[in-house]
Amino acid sequence: MTSGVKTGGEQLISNHLSELEGKSVGLVMNPTAVVNGVHMLDTLMALDVEIGALFAPEHGFRGEAGAGEKIEDGIDQQTGLPVYSLYGSSRKPTAEMLDGIDVLLFDMQDVGARFYTYHATMGLVIEAAADAGIPVWILDRPNPLGGEYVSGWIREDEFTSFVGPYPIPVAHGMTLGELAGMMAGEGWLETESVPELRVIEMDGWNRSMLWPETELPWIAPSPNLPTFEHAYVYLGTCLIEGTSLSEGRGTNDPFLTLGSPNTILSDDEINRLNNRISGGSVVFAEFTPQEIPGVALNPKHEGELSYGIRISVDDYDMYQPFENGLIILSMLMQNTPDATTRDFLYKLAGKEEVDRVISGELQPDEANFDLSPFLAEREKYLLY
Repeated sequence: MTSGVKTGGEQLISNHLSELEGKSVGLVMNPTAVVNGVHMLDTLMALDVEIGALFAPEHGFRGEAGAGEKIEDGIDQQTGLPVYSLYGSSRKPTAEMLDGIDVLLFDMQDVGARFYTYHATMGLVIEAAADAGIPVWILDRPNPLGGEYVSGWIREDEFTSFVGPYPIPVAHGMTLGELAGMMAGEGWLETESVPELRVIEMDGWNRSMLWPETELPWIAPSPNLPTFEHAYVYLGTCLIEGTSLSEGRGTNDPFLTLGSPNTILSDDEINRLNNRISGGSVVFAEFTPQEIPGVALNPKHEGELSYGIRISVDDYDMYQPFENGLIILSMLMQNTPDATTRDFLYKLAGKEEVDRVISGELQPDEANFDLSPFLAEREKYLLY
């Protein structure tokens, strides 16, 4: 079925394939690199494109690893091609990995969150390619949250990490192609040479589109985001990962199911929460996190009966994932007597001000994200 939006991968195959003739091509991809139901690797090989090497981000080239699981170098079983890990001992391609490669194609479905690691991998790939004199083509895909929703604190320098490599808000409202241009243009990349960067743009996408409007099939960008609803809510509830509470890993609904063995919620508190959340609703939930191979290894509170909430989105246009996530985080922390935070929370939030929200000193809707400078800076990098 032809969708309303043609991805960069689809555009490459239709319009730019001849430009790869005679070149050894490296692929930085994962299971979302699909066009018309077929993985780009298999499509390109069927079209006689010479593939030299594969590069695997977090979760693996074909998606065989859970969150945080180290990826090892290996061989792609279906093609016999070498697979180099970008989520193991090295997160950046080495000169040896890139030896003999003439061009790199980067194709992954992002979720539009600063702490989602695919744009961090993209930045490191662009840096390594620039130093090796290799061009990088970004095969662009939609931001599932659209291009207009921008929210959350801009990451402060002291919280720079793999889940926050660049000074952008939690919800940046950009495609990976746009973000690549901004990384290079704003001098965020550490390179000795100017990156040779090319974006193969989509056709038919505009900034007002949320994922369902693209008519593209949802292919889980990671094992714990099985549907668009999970990915949409994740933008705010991922903050729970920086606390002792369960973010729902080890259940069928990670990031929609939240709580802990000691969370105490009354009907009144559930009702108050529902009155504060725009575009969504919550119900009381009991759940017991269990290990799920390839999806959730050693989840928090494994095997313990836990209490909390289950979130549903009723109206995507009204639901504000980061703002609602802060409301939910604050409520759950204040209703869990033994709840604690860890430093990882600041890497996710990007700013220590999240502590004031958790304590109740600052109401989530009063937080000032100061987004005007970022919105002005990003304007010149927008492609759609």
